[in-house]
Amino acid sequence: MLLQSLPLVFVLAGLALYTVLSGADFGAGFWQLAAGHGTRAERIREHAHDSMAPVWEANHVWLIFVLTVFWTAYPEAFGSIASTLAIPLFIAALGIIFRGAAYALRSGAASPREAGAIDTIFSISSILTPFALGAAIGAIATNRVPVGNAAGDMFSSWLNATSIFIGVLAVTSSAYLGAVYLAADAARDGDPELERAFRARALSAGVIAGLIAIAGIFIVNHDNHALFHSLTSGQALAAVIASALAGLATLGLVYARRFEPARYTAAIAVAAIIAGWALARWPTILPGLTVHQAAAGHDALVWIIIAVLVGAAILFPSLALLFRLALTGRFQAAEHTPIDHPPRRLRSVRIRLLARSAIACLLAGFGLLNLADAQWAHSIGVVCLFGFVVLGFRAIIFNALGAAGS
Repeated sequence: MLLQSLPLVFVLAGLALYTVLSGADFGAGFWQLAAGHGTRAERIREHAHDSMAPVWEANHVWLIFVLTVFWTAYPEAFGSIASTLAIPLFIAALGIIFRGAAYALRSGAASPREAGAIDTIFSISSILTPFALGAAIGAIATNRVPVGNAAGDMFSSWLNATSIFIGVLAVTSSAYLGAVYLAADAARDGDPELERAFRARALSAGVIAGLIAIAGIFIVNHDNHALFHSLTSGQALAAVIASALAGLATLGLVYARRFEPARYTAAIAVAAIIAGWALARWPTILPGLTVHQAAAGHDALVWIIIAVLVGAAILFPSLALLFRLALTGRFQAAEHTPIDHPPRRLRSVRIRLLARSAIACLLAGFGLLNLADAQWAHSIGVVCLFGFVVLGFRAIIFNALGAAGS
């Protein structure tokens, strides 16, 4: 069961990361549309654009990750979802494309009027995309996506009370995340005017998102009592409570102007919603289709797990560096600060030891997942592959530090 479930855990983790990171990106677009007119509004739009420009494309890496892993590991479920929900997914794809084009074209605008038109397209796309994705999730959550090629209704599957509620909640949650992150960036940049502006937006958006979530309880109960019951019982209830507590903590931190920890509590509040939805449905993916039934063959699952974990050793250091530079505002040239490095000989020994240990973990994990059939062997194999990621990451970091210090 572990082999069948682990790729879906990867998918849900990627979905949570996409919801949090791209949610803040979509929220920045929302505030660009709601900025109003005048010099202050222009500063708000510029700050939102400049804060998200370095990372927006990296945020969508998680959507590609979710789609490719889900498609490969659970092809029947993916085909059913993609065919029945083709319309909202197409709207979301168009929104992502137009947002990317707006980022590319904005710097080349020849006049304020052109820049305004590009910003409007960008902002509208930033609202349509999370709404469409949220409506699609609502369709899956309410069992309106049956198994089979386009077996569900192309419109009522995602245009219903629960789906519309989740779509609206996705938009407001994105606005909430975006305001929190932009307030933190303004505080980091030492701009009290923008800090106050986005602090007020974060507080108002957080309250509105909370009220919509409370109202949504009654909508879900009326539209799909089974989903309401599963969300308010068992492990899913713990995730819902965690989301509510993290949301309240974020409001308190933003009110106290502690924006950096507010980034993380806001992310937890949104990610916990994904966890609650997954726990409420586990182990069912679609009506009558469990994780075990939907999973691909043994060899395909093994290679998917290996590919994800090996790729993580390459991807995570790059993303960690990107977001560290973005969150600390260090893309500009800064004065070089000397770093104390270990002696070159000792550093070389550490790198070799870490690299050999990582390779040993990779071989052990690959062998246990392919050659053994026992559940305990598969569990150890997965742990070995995680060990490969951690040790490989450490080896890359040590090597990078050595290159920086030489």
